[in-house]
Amino acid sequence: MSLLDPVWTSLLYLAAAVCFILALRGLSSPRTARRGNLVGALGALIAVATVFLSARLENVAWILVAIAAGSVVAAPVARRVKMTQMPQLVALFNGVGGGAAALVALLELGHADNPWVRLAIVFTLLVGAVSFAGSGITFAKLQELMTTRPVVFPGLPVVMAVVLLAAVAAGVAVVLTGSLPLAVLLLALGLAAGVLLVLPVGGADVPIVISLLNAFTGLAVAASGLVLGNVLLVVAGTLVGASGTILTRAMAAAMGRSVAGILFGAFRGGSTAGSTAVSERPVRSSSAEDVAVLLGYAQRVIIVPGYGLAVAQGQHTAAELALALEARGIEVDFAIHPVAGRMPGHMNVLLAEANVPYESLKEMGEINPEFKTADVALVVGANDVVNPAAKTSSGSPIFGMPILEVAEARQVVFLKRSMRPGFAGIENDLLYEPQTSLLFGDAKESLAQVLGAVKAL
Repeated sequence: MSLLDPVWTSLLYLAAAVCFILALRGLSSPRTARRGNLVGALGALIAVATVFLSARLENVAWILVAIAAGSVVAAPVARRVKMTQMPQLVALFNGVGGGAAALVALLELGHADNPWVRLAIVFTLLVGAVSFAGSGITFAKLQELMTTRPVVFPGLPVVMAVVLLAAVAAGVAVVLTGSLPLAVLLLALGLAAGVLLVLPVGGADVPIVISLLNAFTGLAVAASGLVLGNVLLVVAGTLVGASGTILTRAMAAAMGRSVAGILFGAFRGGSTAGSTAVSERPVRSSSAEDVAVLLGYAQRVIIVPGYGLAVAQGQHTAAELALALEARGIEVDFAIHPVAGRMPGHMNVLLAEANVPYESLKEMGEINPEFKTADVALVVGANDVVNPAAKTSSGSPIFGMPILEVAEARQVVFLKRSMRPGFAGIENDLLYEPQTSLLFGDAKESLAQVLGAVKAL
């Protein structure tokens, strides 16, 4: 017996599904993203409440215990995580979703007499396990608990092929027999496949793999909905799977790479992870006062934010600098590369937090033709997304990636902590061009010094 009538359960599930669809629509634009996020949260609340109210009364206590345990772990983590650690958090949440779907499928195997249901269970087990293990490796790479470079060893493709063939064989056996030991073996093979899939991925490709694994989790959740006969899980999982797939393809296109090249490029030397050596070539250094003069007497300034801005938490200072320049009659825009930072929209969220107007955030396709009219391009903590090697060096690991055309500005100023290369690990020749100067230091502190000098002009 439950507290909620089945008809009301279906209606509430429909309402939650509509909320999820509207949330995705809202998240498609920075202007409506906050509202979309709230609508999605409302849908999740409706879904959880409906499950709770439609559960059998004898299970309510266990549900409350599970909710309490999850809240105790999740709430402090979510509150303490930094903006620069959001991709790691996304990877963890995604892995938990895939793992949960796999465990549910394993528990339901004993009640599945229909081969088609067992097929859905096998799919959920395998894909959920791949997502769980792969997400764990991406978290470790982004958190630098292990090397961010591709990890390969002789015979890796052969090992991957053997694991996948064994998983297919175990899956067929589970569908035919419903054997629990074989299902556990399939789960273990899925975990191994997830690890082997992500180990060869490195550099700037890691965030793209997170998006791909997110699609995997969505598919696993949708399949678990078929196993449980839960329409909402089917709808929500399908939405996540479809949106994750679209996002993965968009990110891969922004990097100028194929999804296959991202997953298996390390086997032929095609990963985006290069050397981490610090260059000793001479560059032209500037002081904060020199940069302030360049900015203060310009007519057009384009600011290019990157991961270094997020690490330094300098978004508010960057916004203040933009306001100070606009008060002097200078036109200021922010150039946003699709994969700047560690995930799509990273810079949009960062700058929106500092109340930078949405109209000032211009995507790559819109801003690139305008660099040639810019007096100064101020690059704050970005490197790979402005590196001309993506266009000129066929041997570069980022060759073919669309970049922000910073080199076309009359003057280019880089705010960098050091001469270490970007996440892709390759040198940027733009740093050594005559029109380029560098201001070394923490991005927030450097921006504050430049802001003070601009106000003193």
